[in-house]
Order: sequence, then structure tokens, then C-alpha cells
Amino acid sequence: MSENTSTATQPTPLLQDTFMVGSRTFSSRLLVGTGKYKDMTETGAAIGASAAEIVTVAIRRTNIGQNSNEPNLLDVISPDKYTILPNTAGCFDAETAIRTCKLARELLGGHNLVKLEVLGDEKTLYPNVMETLKAAKVLIDDGFEVMVYTSDDPIVAQELESMGCVAIMPLGS
Repeated sequence: MSENTSTATQPTPLLQDTFMVGSRTFSSRLLVGTGKYKDMTETGAAIGASAAEIVTVAIRRTNIGQNSNEPNLLDVISPDKYTILPNTAGCFDAETAIRTCKLARELLGGHNLVKLEVLGDEKTLYPNVMETLKAAKVLIDDGFEVMVYTSDDPIVAQELESMGCVAIMPLGS
């Protein structure tokens, strides 16, 4: 009795290109922001047309429920459809950035993925590396998954990675 030794190959199924950030997996690598649109309607339409799954939100500039008398972004961008990525744009020290992330987590029902930006210069938007390192450590120790904006220094990037940051975003990248 002989064994079937056919070398015919089976068709390979198409692999889904995915993008992992921390504990989450995405199909789209596009991240879009919510700033610069004329109103909430335009914001919702643009984000819907983008096919992005991750939407960055500057918590200090955009209402996601912290101001009951203003239009709420979550009325046009559903957290059930998109991963809302709160960011700390406009923060210039670790304490303010940490407080902003905690506010976002509370407003988003425990959501822990954040984009940490601690700026050192208002004009150039260069990061304050020392304050960034301090904030990253506190946030990671508090259970946040931190995507971090930092300088292009590879030693700083390695330190942030070893701390547990889930993504390192050097300026100018």
C-alpha cells in the first residue's frame, strides 16, 4: 500500500493585515483626530469616511461629557464603533497629563489606552522628556496602556519601552 505523496499546494488564505497596540488589535493603521473641523457634523462625517478605527481626542480641547452645556463629541463618534484615544495635548507637566488621562478614563467607562503628550515648548510642540518619563511611569503603574509622544532620542525611547509603553511616537515621525 503506498502513501499519497502529492506535493500540490493548497491555496493560502489571505492574511488579515492587523495592527496591534497594547492589548488591542485593529484592521486599520490609520489614526484620525477630531480637531480642525468646523463643527461636530463635519467631524463625524470625516471620521466616518476615513475608515479609521482609532480616533484621537484632545481631552483638554474637546468635550466628551465633561461639559454638559456644550456639544458632546460622543454624540457623533460612538465609542462602540471607534476606539477613542484620549490624548493629553496642551499639557506641560506630568501632573496635568496624569489628571487628564484619569478624567478620560472616568468619562469613557474605564478605557485605559491613552496618548501621552507632555509638551516643553508651546511654539515648536517639542516634548518635555523629563515630565513625559514621570507621567508615563505613573500612568503605567495605574493600569494605563500608554502610547507616548517623545523626542527622537533612542535611549529615551528604549527607557519608555522598558517601562511598558505600548507605542513610542518620536517627534517628526
